[in-house]
Amino acid sequence: MHEKFQNKYRNESIRLQNWDYRWAGAYFITICTENREHYFGEIENGKMKLSHLGVIADIFWHEIPARKPFVKLGEYVIMPNHIHGILIIDDHDAQTDIVFPVGTLRATSPQEKSSLQENPIQKNDTMSNISPKSNSISTLIRSYKSAVTKHGNRLGILNGWQSRFYDYIIRDDAVFERISNYIKNNPVNWKEDKFFESE
Repeated sequence: MHEKFQNKYRNESIRLQNWDYRWAGAYFITICTENREHYFGEIENGKMKLSHLGVIADIFWHEIPARKPFVKLGEYVIMPNHIHGILIIDDHDAQTDIVFPVGTLRATSPQEKSSLQENPIQKNDTMSNISPKSNSISTLIRSYKSAVTKHGNRLGILNGWQSRFYDYIIRDDAVFERISNYIKNNPVNWKEDKFFESE
């Protein structure tokens, strides 16, 4: 979706507005590789055979709750060019009862940049308002992607991520069950998957 804005086109946020992504809940996450490259392995006989990078991606997904104890893992699967997973956030902070507006990152105009350089307090406030909040889904995914990239690079393994990720807030048990089954069956149904692209 694109919206015309001052003779420029900008991407609308894919995050749900007026929702704080630190709130307790279950989130269905999809993260794709750059250009949908098959960095994580291949499907063989309906089962995922992980590449070296796929093993790294698997290990770091398992480590999310160790690094962030308020997060639990639901079903997840590493696929050749994407990851599907459910992240369950428990109440982890008294502030989760407070509604914070969800902002989008945007470029700073030259006038704003000059003003921010002259006023460091305003700069801190501005950066705080537009940056993803600590312990939010966005920062969890950013940290995860960064860890996989760092270790892949250290080992000289080709890798890359699509800049964004997809999320869906799971609102009831029936949907949770349906999405869990979809994730479990993803390798078997690979050739019908919308992310399927043969090498």
